Amino acid sequence: MKPQLHDSWLTPLTSEFDSVYMQQLKAFLAQQKAQGKTIYPPGHQIFNALNTTPLNQVKVVILGQDPYHGPGQAHGLAFSVPDGVAPPPSLKNIFKEQASDLSITNSTGNLTTWAQQGVLLLNSVLTVEQAQAASHQKQGWERFTDCIISLVNDRCKKVVFMLWGAYAQKKGQHIDSQRHLVLHAPHPSPLSAHRGFFGCGHFSQCNKYLIHHKKTPIDWQLPNN
Repeated sequence: MKPQLHDSWLTPLTSEFDSVYMQQLKAFLAQQKAQGKTIYPPGHQIFNALNTTPLNQVKVVILGQDPYHGPGQAHGLAFSVPDGVAPPPSLKNIFKEQASDLSITNSTGNLTTWAQQGVLLLNSVLTVEQAQAASHQKQGWERFTDCIISLVNDRCKKVVFMLWGAYAQKKGQHIDSQRHLVLHAPHPSPLSAHRGFFGCGHFSQCNKYLIHHKKTPIDWQLPNN
């Protein structure tokens, strides 16, 4: 797994890769593949979030739970799908909130341009078995992504953390709210979006905060719309 990670992340995370729990996770993934199970995202995209958004460029963190488990959906960025794949329900609701908050319309589900601007689209668990939601939880990924959040918390300045839903809020409970902007809202899934995700205004709040701290705001408008 090491050679596929951007240097800005690999250096501070080397001790994690050398740890027992990560070796066990690597063995678990190898075993799953040996059993003929299909794992998402493809191996070369497992660390796509880190490779697309280097540590020293992180301005925003959006936390997801685990990758999409349908064919062709997951490509290593939380909430995102590759070109040509229809946006899943939660992403559609994210776009609805952006339309209300920023008066922009997005339809393509590929969020790579956000990641390239410094939006770390981080899932808590970085792999999943096809058609088996949450199948790779409690195998070590959570500890690894906790380390990623700690690195951003400690080494970056004035980052906007968007914590949607109880799971993300619990994972981000140790973020220093004096050092960063921590935004909370219900999850954008159809089950909970109407409980306060719609109308949360996170995207405009994010850009106001970045501008106030002399950072370039995020262009949330996706290409090819």
